[in-house]
Amino acid sequence: MTESQRTASLVLVTPDGTVVGALPALPIATPWWQETEPVVAAFRARYGVAVTILRLLEAEREEPHGGHVTYLAEVREPLAAEPWSGVLEDQPLRLSYAKPGGPQADLDWAETALIAQGLRLAGTPVQVRTWNLSSLWRIPVEGGDAWLKVTPPFLAPEGALIEQLSGVALPRLLGRDGNRILLAEIPGEDLYDAEPPILREMIARLVETQCGWIARTDVLLGLGLPDWRAPALGAAIASTFERTADALSDVERGVLARFVRDLPARFAQLAACGLPDTLIHGDFHPGNFRGDGAGLVLLDWADSGVGHPLLDQSAFLSRVAPGDVAALQAHWNAAWRVGIPGCDPDRAARLIAPIAAARQAVIYYRFLDAIEPSEHPYHRADPVAWLKRTVALLYADNAC
Repeated sequence: MTESQRTASLVLVTPDGTVVGALPALPIATPWWQETEPVVAAFRARYGVAVTILRLLEAEREEPHGGHVTYLAEVREPLAAEPWSGVLEDQPLRLSYAKPGGPQADLDWAETALIAQGLRLAGTPVQVRTWNLSSLWRIPVEGGDAWLKVTPPFLAPEGALIEQLSGVALPRLLGRDGNRILLAEIPGEDLYDAEPPILREMIARLVETQCGWIARTDVLLGLGLPDWRAPALGAAIASTFERTADALSDVERGVLARFVRDLPARFAQLAACGLPDTLIHGDFHPGNFRGDGAGLVLLDWADSGVGHPLLDQSAFLSRVAPGDVAALQAHWNAAWRVGIPGCDPDRAARLIAPIAAARQAVIYYRFLDAIEPSEHPYHRADPVAWLKRTVALLYADNAC
């Protein structure tokens, strides 16, 4: 089996949690573990049964993607299936949409919210994705589609943030309820392969939005967004390094120990560059923009927080063509010199690059701390990988 191949088997339960049995493995059209739409389609085509994927039970590989995976899936009524001798244990960190009956409760809420907006279902909802960071459904309605997104509690402020950001190029919010949000369809396509003129516009949109929130970070923190400012982020990086040290080489530990020791000085130098803390998107990259040639909409604000604005820079630049990076970064930094006259974004970008990488390690450890063990393969390798990336950036900058 190649890296791009996935097979999936299902363990079936009814809405009350009764185990029905198992269905043997089928080849799946895409390798991505969290993509449920092709899994549901494959089992419907082979067995004529409608299933809802609840969660990952087992993965053949230590990290994503491809290989053989086993999911727990819900069926409305018992059906002929192979015996399954495993045990389904309760987990205190299990998400609501990973439990029998959970997805249907979300869909029931969505239908009520749609009716309140004057919209009625025009077809069967389609499960697009489910994993420890979100449950995503496409819901056909009269005149198009709506999108239901449910997140874990630690990503719940997304809906409240979108309400606060209304007027910016955002998805139209049709309803929200805690960690559930209902969004209107956005015309166009995801812009993973956008050309440089569109990429520059994306950067301009972000910088404009961030400039508007510099004096209002207290509002963002009041919504429950995480604090990625220097004191909190420095402490989190130090803790993550301590937890991860045994998985690093002696050289890597030495480099990171010096980096952690010198973080207060690095943060002070960063502050001297003159870019204030503000809203950070948290997952800013071209694929989170959608457009149709007439405008751009920035999606997926679940990872947002408060911190240095250039924390958003490295993830974006890592996903564009290498030959475009220097010009895009220069454009980005020029936008900040206009927004904050007298600031030094060029120096800030160099200082923050390893901090941004280390923050990714922090984030992935927080995910691991907040999700049940069967879902750990999604993120298990990420904290170490991002700390190794931090070391590489320090070497590249001759800062170690």
